Amino acid sequence: MIISASRRTDIPAFFSEWFMRRIEEGYCHVPNPFNMKQVAQVSLQPGDVEVIIFWSKNPAPLLPFLPELNLRGYRYYFLYTLNDYPSELEPGLPHLSDRLETLRQLAAHVGPKRVIWRYDPILLSNRTDCRYHETAFASVAEKLSGSTERVIVSVADFYRKTSHRLATLAAQGFEFDRTPLQRPDFVELLRQMKHIAAGHGMRIQSCAEDLTISDIPAGACIDRELIHSLWGIAGLTRDRNQRPLCGCAVSKDIGINDTCLHGCLYCYATRGQRFAQANFARHQTDSSMLIGPGRERQDPKPRQLPLL
Repeated sequence: MIISASRRTDIPAFFSEWFMRRIEEGYCHVPNPFNMKQVAQVSLQPGDVEVIIFWSKNPAPLLPFLPELNLRGYRYYFLYTLNDYPSELEPGLPHLSDRLETLRQLAAHVGPKRVIWRYDPILLSNRTDCRYHETAFASVAEKLSGSTERVIVSVADFYRKTSHRLATLAAQGFEFDRTPLQRPDFVELLRQMKHIAAGHGMRIQSCAEDLTISDIPAGACIDRELIHSLWGIAGLTRDRNQRPLCGCAVSKDIGINDTCLHGCLYCYATRGQRFAQANFARHQTDSSMLIGPGRERQDPKPRQLPLL
């Protein structure tokens, strides 16, 4: 089983102590995001976990715990989302220089193959136009040269809750382009990003999106080929419950939506800061579940042997 930690929230940034407590206990409980009354128990025993995938914009709080994960025999890698957006779009993140340093430290711990940079999502606006992105991407890529070998990109999706939050920035002069792939200059930007990435020893790929118009190949975040190359694990299958163009392997996500405090206005996993703060106030480090009181551990029922 692959553990995703997590598409739904930033566990390394806000819940590292909880996660390590669950590692110590060997299990956690995860509610169904479509029916919170349905709760599943997920084993975190080393023998049951093939790989842990950490998704984060600030994994610094987890760094001190990496030696313990190594001693316990866990295999893991990081998907590190790092953009250089105006603070209006990402109000809750540490300064860019701190996030760059964290990625470099992370790569020093686990190696550049196990730290994948996500420049995601690419949000085109009058304040973050093609020139802005080309300059920002080139600057970050230069600073990360040698610390990662892969960068994943995707274009922003305007879900209803995303559109509602971004609309609040109109008063500050933001105007967003919802269909950037229809613009030749944007397609050329993506081609330039591929060239820039290659110049710093990085392969670029897309996330759940067809960007072949710009010569960027499709990729996967929970990558079966990468996992096989790192640890020889074979037989993983594509997760058909994800978006049609997603190439990720099947995994079990242990996060809960509406719990991340970064406050990024383009986020698809959080309805807003009010919901995230209210849920975070219910977090208990000792709970088996990320939010609220946990459940008793359920041991598997012994297999009944037939009577002779």
